[in-house]
Amino acid sequence: MTRPNILITNDDGIHAPGIKHIWEALSDIADITIVAPLSEKSGSGLGTTITKPLQFRPVDWEKETPAWSVNGTPGDCVKMALSVILKKQPDLIVSGVNRGSNAGRTIHYSGTVGAVIEGALRKIPGIAFSFQDFTVPALGTMSTHIRSLVQHFLKHPIPTHSFLNVTFPSKCEEKIKGFRMARQGKGYWIESPEERLHPEGVPYYWLGGRWSHHEEDPESDVALLKEGYLTAVPIHVREWTDHELLDLHRDPIQKLHIE
Repeated sequence: MTRPNILITNDDGIHAPGIKHIWEALSDIADITIVAPLSEKSGSGLGTTITKPLQFRPVDWEKETPAWSVNGTPGDCVKMALSVILKKQPDLIVSGVNRGSNAGRTIHYSGTVGAVIEGALRKIPGIAFSFQDFTVPALGTMSTHIRSLVQHFLKHPIPTHSFLNVTFPSKCEEKIKGFRMARQGKGYWIESPEERLHPEGVPYYWLGGRWSHHEEDPESDVALLKEGYLTAVPIHVREWTDHELLDLHRDPIQKLHIE
């Protein structure tokens, strides 16, 4: 049986503990290639580097797994992997595991998610993993769950232009209630600027962040995570058109006079 080819990346940097969780979970069931940022790129979303040269360098990895670091964003990593590094297109892109939740509308900011969006735009399915806590669990804690989800969606492929946003609940090293397919929640990280003073007397701000709470559907990832479930939200990037707005304003706009 042919082993699947999986590209692993993240936004916390190639030396972050979370990426080891994914590699440990999948290295025995797939042919792995790792292409990840040289340094942390949290909050980079689908950002692309166009104002400086990109370089990639080999990184020593266990079991002689081919691995490279890129001096750019997670999106850059996927672009470089698909255009330069890999000999063939991967069957799946797996990103993470991110420190801190990417549940709800946080996906719009997440570099972890940005990497799989880049793949989904190219018709390559992907799974983005994050966990709510900022303290990294012991290596191996999440491996079984990661492997189970990936194996399921390799057997039952994710539709074209779609990906999964998977989040582990807080204290995931303890018992997880179970898996739940969920809808996207409304909450997200919002800025919480902290004013600081430079030694020369000039004020500056550390943007910081806090969770923006909203009334949530009980079947949303945000609500289910609070109950201790591991959540998986299917997201598609095929089209974001607001058809109601399009239909409402098409005729009036097209009748506007152009000088």
